[in-house]
Amino acid sequence: MQSEPPKPLTWVGSSKRDYIRFPDQVQDDMSYALFVAQMGERPKSAKPLKGFKGAGVLEIVEDYDGDTFRAVYTVRFAQRIYVLHAFQKKSKRGIETPKSEIRLVEQRLRAAEEDYRRRQQPDEERG
Repeated sequence: MQSEPPKPLTWVGSSKRDYIRFPDQVQDDMSYALFVAQMGERPKSAKPLKGFKGAGVLEIVEDYDGDTFRAVYTVRFAQRIYVLHAFQKKSKRGIETPKSEIRLVEQRLRAAEEDYRRRQQPDEERG
């Protein structure tokens, strides 16, 4: 039995640039988790991001050397995984994601929806 190839991974906004600033160990762990998502599974380190009910928006959380790093991605689209945001959580109060970060994820989710729609159009419709 042959498995399906991994879904393509698309980085939205500055997410890739922000991600590659993470410590190497964090990148290694998150890269594996994203690969698991590309293969159609849910990584053990991923959980739904609060405030996105039913939208298929998940976050990978990695703690490293006293800091917390997060990568937010969506599995909302059948043929592609979009990494919407990557950031180091700065707030020391609680575990809640800051509202400014949520707003950025919302904007980038809309951008991902538009990108996915555009990619799904037949070539002759793209003009």
